[in-house]
Amino acid sequence: MNRRQFNTFLKTFRQLRRRKYPMFIIVGIIFTSFLFQTFQISSQDFSLDSSSECKVLKVYDGDTITVQCPNEPKKTRIRFHCIDTPEMRQEPWGEQARDYLRSITGDVIHLVKIDKDRYGRIVGEVYNSDNINLNLAQVEAGQAAVYNRYCEKDEYIEAEERAKQAELGIWSTPGLHQTPWKWRQEQRKNK
Repeated sequence: MNRRQFNTFLKTFRQLRRRKYPMFIIVGIIFTSFLFQTFQISSQDFSLDSSSECKVLKVYDGDTITVQCPNEPKKTRIRFHCIDTPEMRQEPWGEQARDYLRSITGDVIHLVKIDKDRYGRIVGEVYNSDNINLNLAQVEAGQAAVYNRYCEKDEYIEAEERAKQAELGIWSTPGLHQTPWKWRQEQRKNK
């Protein structure tokens, strides 16, 4: 168990205690979570050879695209793993993230599926025809923040740190565009 996993377990424990769950239920939940994480397949277990090659139909924003994959009758919406980009309403940051992604994507991508989110989107790492990891490229260019809640990959955290130091993209000016998840939270509060 790494440090981030331990902190996640500790946070979960505290939340459950505040909600007055009995100790045996808390221990059961945490033990089950630990087992699930231990046996969970990570994205590193997939190779590009086992990924799907899909045609890009639309780049919706800086971290979501729509593709048509072989053997899939319906279009597939993909949410990029490990990253979060400003929303389109966060001008000009959202448009800049989307436009940069459009410029590096190409017509065909390789998709390494990792999970499915609560909206039914495939969550994955996306590679262009030159085998460039587009998720990581967004972070390196300062167009995306690492979504620590869902990402435990050091390469993303290191890339974000370099982009911050160079003041690239979203890191050039302070604000909620640097933490899109907090911006969305504020928007929900204001409704």
